[in-house]
Amino acid sequence: MRALLDTHALLWALTEPGRLGSQARQVLTDSSHELVVSAASAWEVATKQRIGRLPQADVLVGAYGRHLDRLGVTRLPMTEEHALLAGQLDWSHRDPFDRMLAAQAMSETLTLITRDPAFADLRGIATIW
Repeated sequence: MRALLDTHALLWALTEPGRLGSQARQVLTDSSHELVVSAASAWEVATKQRIGRLPQADVLVGAYGRHLDRLGVTRLPMTEEHALLAGQLDWSHRDPFDRMLAAQAMSETLTLITRDPAFADLRGIATIW
């Protein structure tokens, strides 16, 4: 399985793995699965840290690449295809980070590791928690 970590799943995998759902933990610990992290998660973490919603993320932002290396993830850049799909999704959810992650999961055929119930309303995306 190729699995894209939602930003909260990434943060918990790095800092509080016990908060992850049992399926998410299983995927994260089984090396036969490819874990993928979107550049959108870096954007989201840095933005939320800057505006004070993730004040404890200073250390994470400062060594973001090393933390990703520690998890052994594949990095996924944001492309024009992803951006266009994110903007065109027929989905009432307005969060730009979630829209990008959804578009990337769809276009790259990735299962999204998320606890966010907003993705349940979106057809064409597989999620686990």
